[in-house]
Amino acid sequence: MHGRLRHGNAVSGERHSEEYCAMYGICGAREDGKVVNCPFGSPSVKPDDLLSQKVQSLCPTITGNVCCSEAQFETLRSQVQQAIPFLVGCPACLRNFLNLFCELTCSPHQSMFINVTSTDKVKGNLTVSGIEFYVYDAFGEGLYESCKDVKFGTMNSRALNFIGAGAKNFTEWYAFIGRRAPLNLPGSPYAMTFKPSAPESSGMKPMNVSTYSCGDISLGCSCGDCPQSPVCANTDPPPHQAGASCTVRIGSFKAKCVDFILTILYVILVSMFLGWGLFNRKRERDQSSRMNPVSNIKDSGEATGKKDENLPTQMLEDSSQTGSRVQLSIVQGYMSKFYRCYGTWVARNPILVLSLSLAAILLLCLGLIRFKVETRPEKLWVGPGSKAAEEKSFFDTHLAPFYRIEQLILATVPEAGAQKGPSIVTENNIKLLFEIQKKVDGIHANYSGTMVSLTDICLKPLDKDCATQSLLQYFQMDPQNLDNYGGVEHVNYCLQHYTSADTCRSAFKAPLDPSTALGGFSGNNYSEASAFIVTYPVNNVIDTKGNEIDKAVAWEKAFIQLVKNELLPMVQSKNLTLSFSSESSIEEELKRESTADVITILISYLVMFAYISLTLGDTPRLSSFYISSKVLLGLSGVMLVMLSVLGSVGFFSAIGVKSTLIIMEVIPFLVLAVGVDNMCILVHAVKRQPMELPIEGRISNALVEVGPSITLASLSEVLAFAVGSFIPMPACRVFSMFAALAVLLDFLLQVTAFVAFIVYDFLRAEDKRIDCIPCRKISSSSADSDKGIGGRRPGLLARYMKEIHAPILSLWGVKIAVIAIFAAFTLSSIALSTRVQPGLEQKIVLPRDSYLQGYFNNVSEYLRIGPPLYFVVKNYNYSSESSQTNQLCSISQCDSNSLLNEIARASLTPESSYIAMPAASWLDDFLVWISPEAFGCCRKFTNGTFCPPDDQSPCCSSDTGSCGLGGICKDCTTCFLHSDLNSDRPSTSQFKEKLPWFLNALPSADCAKGGHGAYTNSIDLQGYENGVIQASSFRTYHTPLNKQIDYVNSMRAAREFSSRASDSLKMEIFPYSVFYMFFEQYLDIWRTALINLAIAIGAVFVVCLVITCSLWSSAIILLVLAMIVVDLMGVMAILNIQLNAVSVVNLIMSVGIGVEFCVHLTHAFSVSSGDRDQRVRDALGTMGASVFSGITLTKLVGVVVLCFSRTEVFVVYYFQMYLALVLLGFLHGLVFLPVVLSMFGPPSRCELVEKQEDRPSVSLRP
Repeated sequence: MHGRLRHGNAVSGERHSEEYCAMYGICGAREDGKVVNCPFGSPSVKPDDLLSQKVQSLCPTITGNVCCSEAQFETLRSQVQQAIPFLVGCPACLRNFLNLFCELTCSPHQSMFINVTSTDKVKGNLTVSGIEFYVYDAFGEGLYESCKDVKFGTMNSRALNFIGAGAKNFTEWYAFIGRRAPLNLPGSPYAMTFKPSAPESSGMKPMNVSTYSCGDISLGCSCGDCPQSPVCANTDPPPHQAGASCTVRIGSFKAKCVDFILTILYVILVSMFLGWGLFNRKRERDQSSRMNPVSNIKDSGEATGKKDENLPTQMLEDSSQTGSRVQLSIVQGYMSKFYRCYGTWVARNPILVLSLSLAAILLLCLGLIRFKVETRPEKLWVGPGSKAAEEKSFFDTHLAPFYRIEQLILATVPEAGAQKGPSIVTENNIKLLFEIQKKVDGIHANYSGTMVSLTDICLKPLDKDCATQSLLQYFQMDPQNLDNYGGVEHVNYCLQHYTSADTCRSAFKAPLDPSTALGGFSGNNYSEASAFIVTYPVNNVIDTKGNEIDKAVAWEKAFIQLVKNELLPMVQSKNLTLSFSSESSIEEELKRESTADVITILISYLVMFAYISLTLGDTPRLSSFYISSKVLLGLSGVMLVMLSVLGSVGFFSAIGVKSTLIIMEVIPFLVLAVGVDNMCILVHAVKRQPMELPIEGRISNALVEVGPSITLASLSEVLAFAVGSFIPMPACRVFSMFAALAVLLDFLLQVTAFVAFIVYDFLRAEDKRIDCIPCRKISSSSADSDKGIGGRRPGLLARYMKEIHAPILSLWGVKIAVIAIFAAFTLSSIALSTRVQPGLEQKIVLPRDSYLQGYFNNVSEYLRIGPPLYFVVKNYNYSSESSQTNQLCSISQCDSNSLLNEIARASLTPESSYIAMPAASWLDDFLVWISPEAFGCCRKFTNGTFCPPDDQSPCCSSDTGSCGLGGICKDCTTCFLHSDLNSDRPSTSQFKEKLPWFLNALPSADCAKGGHGAYTNSIDLQGYENGVIQASSFRTYHTPLNKQIDYVNSMRAAREFSSRASDSLKMEIFPYSVFYMFFEQYLDIWRTALINLAIAIGAVFVVCLVITCSLWSSAIILLVLAMIVVDLMGVMAILNIQLNAVSVVNLIMSVGIGVEFCVHLTHAFSVSSGDRDQRVRDALGTMGASVFSGITLTKLVGVVVLCFSRTEVFVVYYFQMYLALVLLGFLHGLVFLPVVLSMFGPPSRCELVEKQEDRPSVSLRP
């Protein structure tokens, strides 16, 4: 029952006059205990001295008479007490806010601006149920402007989100303040309507108390709470990272500077080359017209063909017999002498060579007993001297390890044609969430005979309830509250009032930010969210040898099993999607991946083995195939490759170096590519020797012919990989070490055991024994019909190389086109390589059928907040002699350029800083907590011990439900008076004494600033008694990071920010986020890649220079290798392949494989005779076929199989990159290099000399 009071009655003038009250005294209380005022006017009263002091301590603008009784004042005091901790950091805002309520409650002129408009009857008494509050808009504007940017650090958000429902202007704030609170909900017990002007007839005047600007120096707020303050306006804005790169605009055409420069460079180079080519061509024609024309190149080739084909053998004979002599370098000369003697010895003692070489390699393989695989990501990608690893170790040791995360994402399915799914916040979906939660709570994982549940391992900020981040927290995780609180309506209420409503507080007593529990919304439109995000933070520990982590892992496995078996079908039946992950998921899935592609890799090896067996044999003929085939030789060669890999792994395992999955996947391919090439070259070289020579002579001649180039190529590769062992990244370093040794062992086995196998195989073939069954001999009649063993013709590939490929490349038009095209591609690749992004997408690393694929997609689609970011301060000196407190904090009287002010300023430009919000500051909250204004926070009993707020035990008895003034806390006083503090800052002893109190104080409605839970792990109290806190952290969040480049750039931005702050404040500050340790490698990945590629290519150049003593040849090899690497990087950009440890390893490997394409051909060219075109033809005829069949085709057939891999990382980094590498190597080694040699090749080392004795030349290939 209520009535209306109106203006214009007989007593209106009396009621609305100065020194007159509109509502004096308390006339009752609502059912929820909230007291309500009497609706009767009365003259203002003179308070007693004690009440007057109390009023003036809270309301300094009110002097003299008052319109509030002592009970009304205590009610006012208890109500504003809840808001004070949010605003006390900005005195101007707090003063304005208190003035509003002081004038409303106690002003002696209350009736001039308060009009009671409605009343209720409570137990027979009339009470106020509605009022009009006349306030000038200027006051509302000033109040809002002074408070709008004030932060509430604990939640990284604005204070207005808590005490103003996130109001965007003063009218919205007034509407929130004036709303009559429903029963048991916070707010005013009666409705207040704020109006800017009063009716003229009423005689009333709006309240006109002046407001304080937050920039007022006397009541100065910090820059974080008042960015518009004049003090803050003078500070430099945070440097904005240059987003746009240098561009050139020509008309409407716009291009990057690097693209434009390279285009100009290309035009200049091609023009110069064409000019040089035309001049050179004209000069050659002039010379040829003065000499006997050689009109028929083909006839000329036929006339000299026999001699050319015999050239390799002729080089091996004495000059008096062969008619030619090769001027080898000193090193090559010694090599040739060694290989001649060595080849003869091996051919005569194959059993001894086989036994010794296999015994040595098997001895190395014994180390496999200690074989271990390293799967821990931090040990794979983070070097021991890593800055991020040191920072993580410091953070874990001094503060607390970052918690483990288990997560569920439930999302609605978009309707046909819709971009996004409908809202997920429905009654049925919330009930489903409760069902899911019940099943998760019911998980009991078995760990060593004990059952582990979520409550055993979860993070408990207040040591009681799990800090589960779920929408169900708005119902305190209790399904019975779903109906009691009002279902979806309650959720929608909490989404707007999660910071202020007690019924919206979580079970672990902290407000739950909707952005952590909902996803798929825009801005703050939480109700349109299309996904529930449920996060279970689980305690982490430093010592992995303890059983705490093992308990968590056991629970995580049971959690994943539950989701797969029960939750997934349950959610899908409701037409929702469910994705999920646990902390151990990635490691478990990577282990599964290591076995997922075993069959694919085995098939790839089998295909390569089959091809090798075919390519080593002679041209297949049905009549002699079972004799001329080389299946057994190919198998023995592949076995030697495998043994070299096992020997390398065994050696490093023996000395305690763990292997990695990259080694197991990449090195066999690499060594097989190198090994097969050497096998083909050796076998083909032996085949080219005259059959009349004994086996010792053929082996000896073959080794002299190809030994130097095989040695040169292998040493170059070993050195190229060995330099990779200086890479700080463990995965790359270990790969390089294993690869260098494997290639070295493979080379040694090739020139020992494999040569012995060649001896046995050729003896078998000459003895007419069947390949694979050498104990079986063919009858002489069958053997006689086969002339292919004694008289070999050049293979089809060799004939193609010499008779078709080489002549085409010798045409001038083709040469110019080849040079122009390859130069264009290389320069384009330089431009493209600048677009290669660092990173390694997690989705690529995992198997395609992994449940984490959908999870990572949903994370980037739905999450609206990024990873937590901590700014860690080392050795903070809090003593009163130090100025570091004001250099860190962001409340009143803190430095304008303090750390927390700078973080707040950086959060204003999140696109460049990647900082989403101001930091939660334990220091700000501590300084507010001890402040005398926050009279409900830091309190002490008369005996000097800590007194909690009035709404906590023992002040508030949970049994009787009585909280308030008459309990045992009635005599509690604030810890300090203003006079006890020095400029509102505690002394060293005060700081030392009260900090533990603060960290143990529970937050509650009467004091939201309690530090227990929010800051329990933010400070390292060890040794703090000396005036120095060794470590403390300030938490904020990154913006949502959806791409790998976002993670890299956010880390770089945070480090740059910390570096600037450290230099400015002369303090040691560093940023920490859980992903930094894994992404640190990408900050310098370009530098790492370029340095190691430069060293690898440089090492090859040095080896070539030392062995060949030819700067000319070495420079050409250097050029081609550099082009292969640059072009491969261009292909990476085209295929969107990122730069990471795997691709860096592949790039270094490309140097090793590129050597195979270049060195053999260049060596053959340098020891051939004739003009350059003729020498290129000879080199392609002898080595081109071996290189093409040994590397290109072998790798192609093996790599193609990898495209069927179940894991994306194999398809991207092994199939695509290997395929590109093989094709680029082939094109550069067998197209570009021959053209360069034919135009700019070094002079021949082969000199023609007169024969002393006429003897017919011996043909290698009749």
